[in-house]
Amino acid sequence: MDTITHGIAGALIGKGYFSDRYGKVATFALTLGAVFPDSDVVANLTGDPLAIVKYHRGITHSFVALPFFAFLLAILTRALIPWVRRRFPRWRDIQSPPLGMLTVVCAIGIASHILLDGMTSFGTRMWYPISSTRVAWDWLFIVDFSFTAILLIPQIIPWVYSRGPDAARDSARSRSRALRMWAVFTASTLAIWFLLRVAAYPFRLWTAVLLIAVLAVLFFAPAIGHWGFRVRRARWCQAGVVAMVAYILACALAHHAAMDRVKAFAQAKQVAVDRVAALPIPPSFWDWGEAIRTPDGLYEAQLDLRRNDPPAFWWVPDSPPDSFIARAWTLPSVQLYWRFARFPVIRSFEQNGHHIVDFGENRFSDGRRQSPQPFTWEVVFDNSGDVLDQGWLTYGMLQQRMRRLVPQQPVPRPPAKAKS
Repeated sequence: MDTITHGIAGALIGKGYFSDRYGKVATFALTLGAVFPDSDVVANLTGDPLAIVKYHRGITHSFVALPFFAFLLAILTRALIPWVRRRFPRWRDIQSPPLGMLTVVCAIGIASHILLDGMTSFGTRMWYPISSTRVAWDWLFIVDFSFTAILLIPQIIPWVYSRGPDAARDSARSRSRALRMWAVFTASTLAIWFLLRVAAYPFRLWTAVLLIAVLAVLFFAPAIGHWGFRVRRARWCQAGVVAMVAYILACALAHHAAMDRVKAFAQAKQVAVDRVAALPIPPSFWDWGEAIRTPDGLYEAQLDLRRNDPPAFWWVPDSPPDSFIARAWTLPSVQLYWRFARFPVIRSFEQNGHHIVDFGENRFSDGRRQSPQPFTWEVVFDNSGDVLDQGWLTYGMLQQRMRRLVPQQPVPRPPAKAKS
């Protein structure tokens, strides 16, 4: 899940359950804990293209290391308070919770990050270093705009209906704020609808219109009878946490229904299953990508749970085994990639006088994309089987290129073992 959404989730929990008793420091600490695990992206600065596979969602995303990191963040937070008091006079009286409680708050933030990442298809190594297995429950897409909105709106509404120094102007101010927020969320909804339509994802216009109407109710209904002014911020945020949990449960139930259909297909067709999953497709939990990895290829399908007809699977075979694929398998980079990938397809072909082997991951696609999928690792050989180049393929609207791992120079084969 994206770091911004993690931070919004941490702030929601902090405001709902800790801020009234322990103040703004508790909300800050919980938000800090919620975004901290993604600090492992600094490993990308090493220049190693495989850093995202080696280090991301590893030790900082681990329940094993959670107590240690929570304690360090609590110490850091307490150390920042004197600096904040000096620099910001309005916060001169800010107080910190006891170190033990601050550690608990930071731990809750880190735990929320680990659990939310475990709900995505990318998964997370939540028991590292005891286990390097990626836990991926496949309930949420990595970037879920609906989920982010559910976390954000309960924090905006208390601001819209907050009381000011002049009670007579509260209504006018709240109407202005509500209108501005509704306009921002409406524009965002239409922009997301347009972008997903361009990308051929299943987001219907009537659904966008319905969401805009729901947003209008959420922002304007609390003005009726001025009841929105009487609800404390903590109550709004607690309601947001309930809505968050309800949305996650709805996604989990939808995932279960999607898994039943893909398993039914595999059983009916007697498919030799290596791995099977129902993968979320944005932006709705009604839409899923079905994937079955077999010893020699991949079955894929798109599923709309609102329809009762069985999903139509298509077959994506691996290229027949050859010497170049066998040579690619000896590379440490390919072995590391294969441990990361869940639903890869192997393609071996000739291009521009070279032989190419692609390992294309299909975990983050809906099957419509004709070009190789995200997280495609490519190895380029000369005709003698020496490695010329390898790295991730990157894609844009108008270009396609490879981010190289090594300079363009032959990598000789390992020496053959002497026969005994």
